[in-house]
Amino acid sequence: MAWNYGDILDAISAVLPADAPAMIHGDRTITWGETTKRSNNLANALIARGAKPGDKIAFYMRNRPEYMESLAAGFKSRMTHVNVNYRYKADEVFYIFDNSDAQAIVYGSEFRDIIEELKGRLTKVGTFIEVSEDGTVADFAQNYDTLVAAGDGAPLNIKRSPDDQLFIYTGGTTGMPKGVMWSHEALREAQIAALRRLGPVPETLDELVAAIKEQGPGGRMIPACPLMHGTGLLTALGNQMSGGCVVTLGHPSFSPEEMLENIQKNKIESAAIVGNAFAKPLLKVLDENPGKYDLSSMVTLISSGVMWSTEVKQGLLKHMPEAIMTDSFGSSEGLGFGSSLMTADGAVQTAKFQIGERCKVFGEGDVEVTAGSNTPGFIALTGPLPEGYYKDKKKTAETFRTIEGVRYSIPGDWCTVEEDGTLTLLGRGSVCINTAGEKVYPEEIEEVLKTHPAIEDALVVGMPDEKWGQAVTGVVQLSVGADFNEEELRQHVRATLAGYKTPKRVLVGEGVTFRAPNGKADYKAVTSFAKDHLGIA
Repeated sequence: MAWNYGDILDAISAVLPADAPAMIHGDRTITWGETTKRSNNLANALIARGAKPGDKIAFYMRNRPEYMESLAAGFKSRMTHVNVNYRYKADEVFYIFDNSDAQAIVYGSEFRDIIEELKGRLTKVGTFIEVSEDGTVADFAQNYDTLVAAGDGAPLNIKRSPDDQLFIYTGGTTGMPKGVMWSHEALREAQIAALRRLGPVPETLDELVAAIKEQGPGGRMIPACPLMHGTGLLTALGNQMSGGCVVTLGHPSFSPEEMLENIQKNKIESAAIVGNAFAKPLLKVLDENPGKYDLSSMVTLISSGVMWSTEVKQGLLKHMPEAIMTDSFGSSEGLGFGSSLMTADGAVQTAKFQIGERCKVFGEGDVEVTAGSNTPGFIALTGPLPEGYYKDKKKTAETFRTIEGVRYSIPGDWCTVEEDGTLTLLGRGSVCINTAGEKVYPEEIEEVLKTHPAIEDALVVGMPDEKWGQAVTGVVQLSVGADFNEEELRQHVRATLAGYKTPKRVLVGEGVTFRAPNGKADYKAVTSFAKDHLGIA
């Protein structure tokens, strides 16, 4: 059969216990019975205000139950989800609204000022819906709570399509954000393919309904990273579609204490993070408070999108020895490039993944890389894939290419393939440094720098250089109380990696933003800082 997320929600909500929690946020609990009626009402309200199948609905809010509830309403009304990075400035936010042709915007009241500033330019938007903390909304906006309460809550009597879409806007490392276009059918199949590695999964809607009838609601999970990014959104979506409970954190920035308290209080089984940016603060709190938190409910801690070092995984496993550290190698443009599972029984090398069954690695001239050859290549994924980038045929053609008659997603990640078929991730080709003709992948050096006790975080960029073409340059964030010794850090890298990979300079990145809210490296900001610091035009 063909998948549609709106149809899945209709089917599973009919068999889930009405009092089973669907969403928890602080002291608030919204049951499946409540959210089913509320999202049906909201879907009808969107249609009544002019939304047609395929129209875009933009989400401009932090993690909260209204995000997942509005997502459900969008699916049910056949609207296309558009994520908006709430850290963007006004003009950047406008770009997403305008580029996506948003017909409706659901926003948190904390962003009302920006919406008011942009409203005169948002001529394509027909409906503004404000999620208000105090019940007041802008005079041009609809009150979210009013809309979800108005109506009988009955399912919509409409026919949906597996070709209905969900967009994930991704910033990448260059250019303006691009909207990755996933059909419901392709995205659901990609999610199922990833789950098959862990055991049997329901392959049809009938099987899913039968499983929920037999086993009851799905588990409880925390998307600790923002729902506005792929890792948080897709892990929460998978949990929602199993009839589980999505627990969102209320602090405006990541609080490891809040996450650990919620794991204990709500008996969380899985949580999604983004690499060391989340894992290291968690480990620090746990190490400083041994035995304070009951983490025995945890089954898996999931990360995707950035490096997650072996040492940090090992540290976390000491505090939750029964859990599995699941490191997923994927992107907004494709799910299932590779995975790495680590338990208390054994370590897995940083950046090493089991290659996905739908993947191949190609080198120059699109020649498949031979395992064990130590030849760098770009990873390519086939199978259920996005349709491309919204309104960007050129970038679509570059990323979604056909090789020997097979269509692949090629987002630009480079790796080597070991003799046993495992991947060693080198990094994104767009930030590859060419120094004296040698290719250097920043993430390899960053991981070595971060093993030094004085370093909390590190990014590596290439600086223009007359002699080398590009000079490998490290920008570091010092651990609290640590002293900076540039030559010591350079020798620390040289002791592990080839000499040409040793940074020519290492700088302390005072005042520079190292990472976006989702934990991904902000190479643009670090490059700008390094150029200013070194006096490079």
